[in-house]
Amino acid sequence: MKENQQNETNVQSPSKRGLTNKEEQQDSGRSEKIQEGKESLLEKFFISQLQDIYYAEQQLVKALPEIAKACTTEELEDAFNDHLAQTERHVKRLEKVFNIIGKEAEGRQCDAMDGLLKEAKSIIAETKKGSMTRDAALIIAAQKVEHYEIASYGGLVQLAVTMDLRRAADLLDKTLN
Repeated sequence: MKENQQNETNVQSPSKRGLTNKEEQQDSGRSEKIQEGKESLLEKFFISQLQDIYYAEQQLVKALPEIAKACTTEELEDAFNDHLAQTERHVKRLEKVFNIIGKEAEGRQCDAMDGLLKEAKSIIAETKKGSMTRDAALIIAAQKVEHYEIASYGGLVQLAVTMDLRRAADLLDKTLN
């Protein structure tokens, strides 16, 4: 089992496996669609994780304007507004991934993100408006959200690479980086 785990964690992206440009080009035309009703357990898990992060990103798009407005400093408000624009790009990229694999872009409730956003709203409610305490607490809340996103996208990239979904892996990796 330990050997199996090592093989799974050492998965390399297609370009790092030594494929030539010609091999990459030949493969780029192949379908990456996951056949309806014939999904493997790994494919089903991948889809559920895509739905999870899609929902999470959509909830962030809804919550970030309120969080940005609650900031004390203009710089932090600008940072949250920049993050909103970035999150909107993440949502569009996820929709492209769903399209690549031939699935409808739909979210699945993400209790983790719901909890993180509930915490951010509690911070706003429980801290003094215009205080540096509020800004510090919102920064920490944002860092928690970022860590969740990093873990989610990192896992999705590895799953996509494992299933040889190269275009999906590239798009997910673009979000991660």
